[in-house]
Amino acid sequence: MHAFDVLGDPVRRRILELLADGEMSSGKVGEVIRQEFGISQPGVSQHLKVLRENGFATVRPEGTRRLYAVNSEPLRDIDAWLDRFRRSWTPPLEALTTELARGKRERRLREADRDGDAEDQVPPPRSEP
Repeated sequence: MHAFDVLGDPVRRRILELLADGEMSSGKVGEVIRQEFGISQPGVSQHLKVLRENGFATVRPEGTRRLYAVNSEPLRDIDAWLDRFRRSWTPPLEALTTELARGKRERRLREADRDGDAEDQVPPPRSEP
């Protein structure tokens, strides 16, 4: 199975997100996935199996539990493949960052001018009768 076929499934992506925070038992993974996606424990097990067989997850027994973790190697391969395309979106994103910063600066200057004008227009204090 191709990496993008594995990651194309939202359940498998969510499982990897859960495992990215650290090892998790298959029972805990199943509990979260059942709540979020409404699929059965055998369905969750099938997704874990696909991730494991395609190298995206590792499993180790601990007593009666099976602990799953992310295997980052296939993700690094995807990252390397995507690297060819980053140059397509990096300059536009950098330009967007520059424009956002420019807009924030202009907004601060307008607000400072407006605040300065307001201070100039403060009426003199009233005298007591």
